[in-house]
Amino acid sequence: MTKKIAVVIVAAGSGSRFGDTTPKQYHLLGGKTLLRHCVESFARHAPTELIRIVYNPDHQEWYDSAVKGLSLRPPIPGGSTRQQSVLNGLRALESKNPDYILIHDAARPGVSGDVITRVIAALSEHQGAIPTLPVLDTIKQTGSGGKIEQTIPREQLHRAQTPQGFRFKTILDAHRLFEGREFTDDAALLEQLGHDVVCVEGAAENDKITRPDDMGRARDWLKTDPALEEDTNMIREEFRTGTGFDVHRFAPGDHCILCGVKIPHSARLDGHSDADVGLHTLTDALLGAIGAGDIGQHFPPSDMKWKDAASDQFVHHAVDLIHECGGRIVNADITLICEHPKIGPHTRSMREKVAEILGIEVDRVNVKATTTERLGFTGREEGIAAQAAVSIALPVK
Repeated sequence: MTKKIAVVIVAAGSGSRFGDTTPKQYHLLGGKTLLRHCVESFARHAPTELIRIVYNPDHQEWYDSAVKGLSLRPPIPGGSTRQQSVLNGLRALESKNPDYILIHDAARPGVSGDVITRVIAALSEHQGAIPTLPVLDTIKQTGSGGKIEQTIPREQLHRAQTPQGFRFKTILDAHRLFEGREFTDDAALLEQLGHDVVCVEGAAENDKITRPDDMGRARDWLKTDPALEEDTNMIREEFRTGTGFDVHRFAPGDHCILCGVKIPHSARLDGHSDADVGLHTLTDALLGAIGAGDIGQHFPPSDMKWKDAASDQFVHHAVDLIHECGGRIVNADITLICEHPKIGPHTRSMREKVAEILGIEVDRVNVKATTTERLGFTGREEGIAAQAAVSIALPVK
């Protein structure tokens, strides 16, 4: 008899280790958010009416954009811990009385149909099943002072992944029993009760996205996955370029804000906001790439709301507009033109700050400086000019 399969996708986390204001589950990979990749993978194995996404209601706009066009039931608010979030999702499915439940982390967009099938197949004989990968490195157990106490045989060690599959009533009862206690994963609850949980073969592509650098690895997987190449529903991308240019004069002061970094100087930059000429030109470049006008249209200097405002919020606004179009930022290149202050000692900090604001890897951001050989207003040290170029990828409609 065909088993009724339900799915809980946990997407309530803030992704603090990812280091970006946009939670990682809403970042784009190949024109789709990580969350959407997960939903589409499981929709091939379970009806969408039995898929529940557990989310943070504070992320509503990101969520709505990520699942637009998918026939999903309303999301379930998460709890203060992952375990509580899972229990909330299980409770939402109880009335559906599924036979099996698959519990998956939204930060694992590379889950394949083969992995899901192996987990489901194992549940015919076991209370639980999880995909794992063998540990290849030698593992040392250490004590005080870092002294090695023993070498643990790696043949017995496996790295756990998701989806973790269970017989529905078994895992629901376990979560209710241990409500308020925290375990490292769902399988640990059944282990505590002595139920059998079996390991099935996982996949390297199914590793968790934790830090921005992991996105590069995931994009490499996306480019080489033959199954996705054959998927006619896969969103194709086109690339756009945007450029920006801005100028600010000097005024009395003791520092400048450039690319989000405070730099000591004998003058400040004059402007309605914090006059960060680097971020202003970056904003114009981002807006230009999607044909959305310029910074003055979105943040007019006549509006006192933006008096002395930090310029990173202008960039965040442009980034949000790109995400609303389903786009992703590929790279950014900023040139600061001035005699002083000296930019070189600060470029690393600037690159890191811009990467943080854009939500991309630091190696996709470049900040450099040049002079005009003492010619013009920058040569006379009357102000600073900046120009920027960005590339973005947009889904082909």
